[in-house]
Amino acid sequence: MNYRHAYHAGNFADVLKHAVLLALIEALKLKPAPFCVIDTHAGSGCYALDSNEAGKTGEYKDGIARLLFPDLGNASHEPLPPLLRRWLDAILALPGNEHGLKLYPGSPLQAALAMRDADSAQLCELHPEEASRLRELFRRDARVHVHERNGYEALKALLPPMEKRGLVLIDPPYEAQEAEYRLIEHALKEALQRWPGGIYAIWYPIKRRSQVQPFLRWLAHCGAKRVLRAELLLHGDDSPLRLNGTGMAIINAPWQLDETLREPLRAMARLLAQERPAEWKLDWLVDEAAPAPPPRTAKLPPSPRRR
Repeated sequence: MNYRHAYHAGNFADVLKHAVLLALIEALKLKPAPFCVIDTHAGSGCYALDSNEAGKTGEYKDGIARLLFPDLGNASHEPLPPLLRRWLDAILALPGNEHGLKLYPGSPLQAALAMRDADSAQLCELHPEEASRLRELFRRDARVHVHERNGYEALKALLPPMEKRGLVLIDPPYEAQEAEYRLIEHALKEALQRWPGGIYAIWYPIKRRSQVQPFLRWLAHCGAKRVLRAELLLHGDDSPLRLNGTGMAIINAPWQLDETLREPLRAMARLLAQERPAEWKLDWLVDEAAPAPPPRTAKLPPSPRRR
């Protein structure tokens, strides 16, 4: 309840999270049937980068600003991958950003900008002040429904959605630290029973790798047939004192999502690196749809000749 995303909006973790969110929504839009986006920790929906909160940390300067102004990262002027270009263009097209980056949209607004008229969003936010701002932001958008309640508990009522297609974004503040992973696992276990075919995208921070590994092992054995992991690491993953990296785990990832994200991740690592080269990782924790490798035929030694 003490977390405020206004201090962190637009940072490098948001860059990864929201690029993946756009890729998922674009994959859903390949079919004409409507879909639903469910956000369990929606926040207030939009953040002013000239606010006192954003000014105190300046995290967006090492995040989205490095993609807009490559010289900040001392990077070569290579063109951005199309996914990142579309993502940035949508943000810059927001009213208020006509003369430069002043506003950063949170996950709910970015989803709403990418959705079609027939699609819908269910947004959960427990903090009263944040929920009030969220309602005000979407007061004229009939596609969007705001719930002032615990997002994990709300999944019991919201799944499966009426549309039968869509995704759940789980993006908690991790105030409970390692205990948050157990809450996510419990929520996902029940959610997969209610809606086994849904897409579930879980954001996680990386401070110490040892804190994340048990959750990744759980995902590998959660029963889903496809689980994709995308990570971006700016610092060594062995210090609890700062956010060293960030990751997204996608259960039931759409076909070819890994190929969609490969070049954007490579560009993020190039543009967002700080005092050391950034690392990125994109792999399948589970991929039962992958073709089985051909059987290996062992070569037997020749039989001895009979005399």
